[in-house]
Amino acid sequence: MFNPLKQMVIPVLALALTATSSWAADITMNVGFGAPEESLYGRFGKVFQEKVAEHSGGVIEVKLRCCNQISSEDEAFKAMQLGTVDGFFITANNVSPHWPLMDVTVLPYIFQNAEHLDRVLDGEVGQMMKDQLQADTSVHLLAFGPALYRDFYNSVRPVNTMADMEGLKVRVPKNEVMIATFEAFGANPVPLAWSETPTALQTGTVDGGDNGTSFIRDMKFFEFEPHLVILEHFVAFAPLFASDTFMSKLSDVQRGQILAAATEAGAEFAQQVSTETEEVREWLVTEGGMARTDPDRADFIKAAQGVQQAFAEKRGEAFIELVNAIQAAAE
Repeated sequence: MFNPLKQMVIPVLALALTATSSWAADITMNVGFGAPEESLYGRFGKVFQEKVAEHSGGVIEVKLRCCNQISSEDEAFKAMQLGTVDGFFITANNVSPHWPLMDVTVLPYIFQNAEHLDRVLDGEVGQMMKDQLQADTSVHLLAFGPALYRDFYNSVRPVNTMADMEGLKVRVPKNEVMIATFEAFGANPVPLAWSETPTALQTGTVDGGDNGTSFIRDMKFFEFEPHLVILEHFVAFAPLFASDTFMSKLSDVQRGQILAAATEAGAEFAQQVSTETEEVREWLVTEGGMARTDPDRADFIKAAQGVQQAFAEKRGEAFIELVNAIQAAAE
């Protein structure tokens, strides 16, 4: 039997389905990180997510996967090389096992100040690093992101001089430069993956460690690490990476949209957090109950210069050239 109502519903339903499909994202980019959703990584990720939607007109959707959902930070770079992870935020020092030249940025006190750091990462040296990393590993470095200093903390004693570091069991990432740096400072470095770190600190397996300041708050380390030490020995930044497998799925226009979104997100988020370090330090003291010390850094810097020289000699010509380029950018 002819049903006029049914005949009307079918075209309307078809139109609705067509409209819905046009609104949905055509491409999904799963971007992971190891920290909590409200950490610096998560906040940077949200800005990137918004920028990608804006640049692509909603065609590309970024889905953020916090807390090691799709990979751990220690395994994510290899996963991107294999094409099993689309994108990930990885702390620079955890990239070094896969691309040793990244250790140039990990060298203690290699950057003289924030302006020097910006000139390196946003200029010719930064672009050279992006190009070389992709050529060597296939992984795309989309944006370096905001850079913040790492602060030291421990559960044993205040640190007023380098002599106070003697014998402290310090958690360090599995990174040769960072291990050598804490050895030069007189501590006993204990290399641990990030996933093992909170438990090791809480149980006293290690006496302390260092992180970007916000992570000390985000991970609630202040609850069992009472001593905050302002050394500014390492710069902490967590670049956003993407796999070649994911980037190869995109058209030239879409790749441009992803790169533009990453660049803008990095700049915008860096502005957001530009004054945050000192604010978080204040919070850690007033609200978190930590006791802060600001040691004289002369002995630390002298020890760090020895580490810089040793690694330049050990790593070869390409490493030395990159160190020289970074130093030249300070002028």
